[in-house]
Amino acid sequence: MTRSGVHEGPVRPGRTGGDRSDGRPTPDGGGGPGRGGPRSPGGRGRRTLRWSATTLAVLILGTSGAGHLYYGHLNGNIEKGERSSGDSEAHKAEPNAAGQAPLNILLVGSDSRASDENVELGGGRDTRGNPPLGDVQMLIHLAADRESAAVVSVPRDTRVDIPECTDPETGDTYPATNDIINTSLARGGPGCTLATWQNLTGVYIDHWMTVDFAGVVNMADAVGGVEVCVNQNVWDRPLPGVPGGSGLRMRAGSEKVEGERALQWLRTRHAWGSDLLRARAQHMYLNSMIRTLRDQDVFTDTGRLMDLAEAATTSLKVSEEIGSVKKLYDLGTQLRTVPPDRITMTTLPTAEDPQNRNHLVAAGAGAERVWTMLRDDVAFDGKGGRTGEEGKGGKGGKDGKKASGEDGPASGDPAAPDGEIGVLVQNATRSATLGPVGGRAGAIARSLVTKGFTRAVPDTSRALAEERTVVRHPGAGSRGDARRVAESLGIPPGSVEQSADVLGVTVVVGADWREGTAYPEQSPPGTGDLPEDADALDAAETGTCMDVYGPYRW
Repeated sequence: MTRSGVHEGPVRPGRTGGDRSDGRPTPDGGGGPGRGGPRSPGGRGRRTLRWSATTLAVLILGTSGAGHLYYGHLNGNIEKGERSSGDSEAHKAEPNAAGQAPLNILLVGSDSRASDENVELGGGRDTRGNPPLGDVQMLIHLAADRESAAVVSVPRDTRVDIPECTDPETGDTYPATNDIINTSLARGGPGCTLATWQNLTGVYIDHWMTVDFAGVVNMADAVGGVEVCVNQNVWDRPLPGVPGGSGLRMRAGSEKVEGERALQWLRTRHAWGSDLLRARAQHMYLNSMIRTLRDQDVFTDTGRLMDLAEAATTSLKVSEEIGSVKKLYDLGTQLRTVPPDRITMTTLPTAEDPQNRNHLVAAGAGAERVWTMLRDDVAFDGKGGRTGEEGKGGKGGKDGKKASGEDGPASGDPAAPDGEIGVLVQNATRSATLGPVGGRAGAIARSLVTKGFTRAVPDTSRALAEERTVVRHPGAGSRGDARRVAESLGIPPGSVEQSADVLGVTVVVGADWREGTAYPEQSPPGTGDLPEDADALDAAETGTCMDVYGPYRW
């Protein structure tokens, strides 16, 4: 049940709009948030909405004294689903020395046409029965110390490995595939998208939330409007050779948008010139919403609070472990602790897919640096360090414990003699852009034997794909052995993980180690060490406006 079709790239001079990535036309001639068309913006708005919605809706119960019946009513509004429905190797981060752990939430904007309202807002009446695509996807990372947050968007047309997934509602199982990331939603629901992200990033994701077109509009109305800004008059309309358009029309300067007008802003693509610039416009909207909500004194207006709670609980679908107003409230209070100037919005660095110029792939070292910063809980804004290591403002030292990835403290689990440690070596050097390197498992196994690990053997049973090299072990009794093997190969302790999927110490040689028998020394990124093409914006930035692509000015 995969989808295929024509995938549209960013709008550039000389190129025209076309079909969405599943081959069906879209109202503005494009797809979603990736390199496709307008569908993404709706999603990005959703994330905005979801985030604030979660915080606000839930706050109502903590402040308004709405009563038990209303509490039950709000709980009944919330639609829930299975957290993970796919094959994933990611493992939950260990708490740091202060007992703190990062929190990761995946936001998915669905292009579902399952209701009359969604068809009205998104068009595509002829595709109403099709499985939804996850056109907007972003990960919110709340630092272990709850003092900063990072948001990373992945364009919808980015080609990734999608694991085997089972749809919890239908029981249908979908085999693993290599496809653009937005198709994961149709292969097992949000739980499959979550598993895809975990395998892509190496980051354990605690929860997911989804919202559709109607949810975007409902939340935009409930918030009361969000201020956006353009540098020139804009009209996102059909042009010769470029059909569709979001319909957004506004004069240069700032304007408050709400309801369907907010959805137009979020879905606009042609007028900005590319999908990556559309992502920037969506980040601006989200940042503006965060500031708006912080400025509003909603706690003194019970009616307003109840409107927000109603909109949030009816607009969101969430993973089951946060499927109550109380749990959403607890989550929202954690998100509210982060000041706007420490919330950093970014887009994953990408490059043109060598297999299809209308698709994208993660941009090697730049993308891996972003994932490493998330795994190691390194602040995106340069104002803090790894939580629990050198304190605020410092870069975590190489010997300090990483907040994600490192498999617990150096405990009283001594390693066995090298010659008694059984080691299985797996070749997982295949990536989205490169094929596997033949013989890697054998080469590393032979190297281990020469180092005294005489029981090291290669696994020739299957080919794997992992972005980074890890050493896995089945439990506490083998932790010391795993650390000893990692040390002998130069693999950092933060790459030692406990996993129920292995029977003994297992070295997984990832795409980051394609040659040599000594693991390449990795310089850990410092705070704020984001790639330039991550296009970082912080939520406190004001006065930022979008430039309008020439043909769409008036």
